Amino acid sequence: MNRQNSKNLGINPLFKNKPNWFESKLRFIPLLDRWLLSELIPPLLFSIAALSTVSLSLGVMFDLVRKIVESGLPAQMALRVLILKLPSFVVISFPMAMLMSSLLAFSRLSSNSEIKALRSVGVSCRRMVASSLVLGMFMTGLTFIFNDFVVPQSNRAAETTLRRGLKLAMPSDYGRDIMYSRFGTIINPINNTSREGLTHLFYAKEFKNREMVNVTLLDFSRVGYTQMLVAKKAYWKEVNSNWEFTNGKILTLAPNDSSTSVGFDSYIYPLDSGPRDIAKLPKDANNMTISEAKKAQALYKQTGNIKEERRMKVRIQEKFTLPMACIVFVLIGSSLGSKPNSRTSKGQGFGLSILLILFYYILSFGFSSLGVSGSLNPVIAAWTPVFISLFGGTLLLRRADK
Repeated sequence: MNRQNSKNLGINPLFKNKPNWFESKLRFIPLLDRWLLSELIPPLLFSIAALSTVSLSLGVMFDLVRKIVESGLPAQMALRVLILKLPSFVVISFPMAMLMSSLLAFSRLSSNSEIKALRSVGVSCRRMVASSLVLGMFMTGLTFIFNDFVVPQSNRAAETTLRRGLKLAMPSDYGRDIMYSRFGTIINPINNTSREGLTHLFYAKEFKNREMVNVTLLDFSRVGYTQMLVAKKAYWKEVNSNWEFTNGKILTLAPNDSSTSVGFDSYIYPLDSGPRDIAKLPKDANNMTISEAKKAQALYKQTGNIKEERRMKVRIQEKFTLPMACIVFVLIGSSLGSKPNSRTSKGQGFGLSILLILFYYILSFGFSSLGVSGSLNPVIAAWTPVFISLFGGTLLLRRADK
């Protein structure tokens, strides 16, 4: 079938070798949107590849090369770590790539007077930007899936692979510098009164093979008395819901400045499972899924660690605000690029994108710190930069549409 016959039959020659259902699906997308998306997707893919490569090189590759040379890390293990680390950098590049691609694509259309031609036939800037917003929504969903399902698993696998390559293999439940604070009722044995406050501080140097190593426990549950328990190891007894400390001693300081010290081979102490639960949590909240972060928040709330609870609340909200940055950036980039007589070059577009990205993330970091410190509600702190940026992008769009 030649090109002319394809036209007569109403068949797009670009799809003459594809299944009929594929073409029928594409016909549901308006021609204007198909054209604009074809202008946006190539620079988007290029931006994702470029930003991911640069960030991966700076963030991981140089460190892996140093480990290959200095620590004897096998090259094939280093390559595995690099591949496993890739999703964490790709997901960060998605919002930035949306900004760069939309800014460059619409600037090119504007410089070629194609934006002016569309407006002359009654197509508004808002209608043109709608296509990029749909793409931004798709990238928002993709970013959320990557950030919550792919990145935590790949980062943990990368860490395990790196340890194995360096011959530092550790159990899956390994943790270092375990700190746990418990809040509860402090009893005054003199007048039988009580108040709420910090009752226990627990510290262990390591947690591995279901045991705590080099443990120190401070007990402040009685007014005037301070008890310090030091042990080589501690085990959580699931059946009796208590801890067994081994090879240690107990030092008790009384109100009259007297002290007693007693050594032991085995000692049972009635403390909850909080230290073990804390030890099993990933140190970095970015390596947690939303469900894991919620469990961590509940645990910190249960133990009375208000600051960590607030921090986890902020991190949970950031699991949603990071994907939303795709919509924020595509709105700003499309609005700036679709201004009349916009002639932004690739170099200028890249520079402007970097400035806008820095501004957004500095704003996010500032409000995140306010949320963690308690100056702002965690939800408000996490979402305020998004709403500020959306408001600014809307103003830019209205200005471009005039």
